[in-house]
Order: sequence, then structure tokens, then C-alpha cells
Amino acid sequence: MGQLAARALTLVGLTGGIASGKSTVARLIAARGIPVLDADQLARAAVEPGQPALAEIARQWPQVIAADGRLDRRRLGAIVFADTAERARLEAILHPRIAALAEQHAAALAAQGHGLAFYEASLLVETGRHHELDGLVVVTVSPETQIARAMARDGLTREEARARVAAQLPLQDKVAAATHVIDNDGTPQATVAQVDRVLQAIGARAVR
Repeated sequence: MGQLAARALTLVGLTGGIASGKSTVARLIAARGIPVLDADQLARAAVEPGQPALAEIARQWPQVIAADGRLDRRRLGAIVFADTAERARLEAILHPRIAALAEQHAAALAAQGHGLAFYEASLLVETGRHHELDGLVVVTVSPETQIARAMARDGLTREEARARVAAQLPLQDKVAAATHVIDNDGTPQATVAQVDRVLQAIGARAVR
């Protein structure tokens, strides 16, 4: 996020590994009346027809544009997840635009009188964007829990789930960058209690 958004309201990052429960925590936060900006939703908005990012993607990979002019996400995914250089090209197109959209939304929230918001994204630590935020909440679970949940959620084999977990930055590296950690390996009630404790801590600091 830019400095303007950071000054206008307290903007806290929310991240975790695959199947760690990041989205579950985001829903709990939103249910308490605190806005959550979702990087995945912003990424979808950035590649809508007529957006500059889609035009750049079309120039780079014309085969991923469907007959109706929209992005064929499955075809693009098959390309970029098989080649790290191709994935880096896509990230160079998308990440600056996602960040700009997030800042616009954060500024709008500040104008509406919100003092605190969260920014949910998978790659905050990998991209270094957590340094631009006012804190970082990392949702963590054990690798075995990640694998089991990824299998149940996405219909993956154990080998596929293990490979996806192994391909990500280890959760302990994200925890090392965190200002707050939520352990989502226990009961739903335990996660709720941790969310409330974190919000209390962040909210108390935000009004100083």
C-alpha cells in the first residue's frame, strides 16, 4: 500500500499458507464490522475486459483470451504455474495494479470514516508488501493439517496437496515477519477467541 493509505487508516495485512484458514479468519473479521480487502477479488477486477492489465496479458499470451474477450484463467494458470519465468511476467503485470486498486479502496474506506481495515493476500511476505502495512497477521496450521484440508477442499491427492504446500514459502518464514499469529489448528471456538484478541490489540494501538 502507499503512504497515503497508511496515513489515512490503519491497514493490516492478513496472510497464511494454502488451506491455513486465512479466508475463515477474514470472514470472522468482516463479521465484526471491519472491512477486509481481498487481493483475489482485486486481481479479478484488474483483468476485466477494458482494463490495461488484460490488454498486456493479451499481448503476452494471446491464446489465453476467450472468444468473448474475457480471460481464460485455467489456460493462463496452466502456462504460468508450469514456468517460473512466465509466472514472474504475470506478477509484474498484475501486482502493481492490484496494489493500486487496494490503495484506492483503502482511501475510500478512510473517507467513509473507517479507522481500521485488513488486506488479505497470499503473497504479502513473498513480495515484501508487508513492510508497507501497519502490521501483519499470519494464520498458521501444521503441514499435515494443510495437506488434509487442501485434499478435502480442492479434491487433491495427498501427493498433489503436499507438492502445493512445498511450493509455497514455509509458514514459519511468514510467522517470522508477523506482528500477530493466529493458530488455526484447534477448534473453531479457539480461532474465534484468537481473532478477538488480535482485533483488541490492533484496535487499541490504532486509536493512539
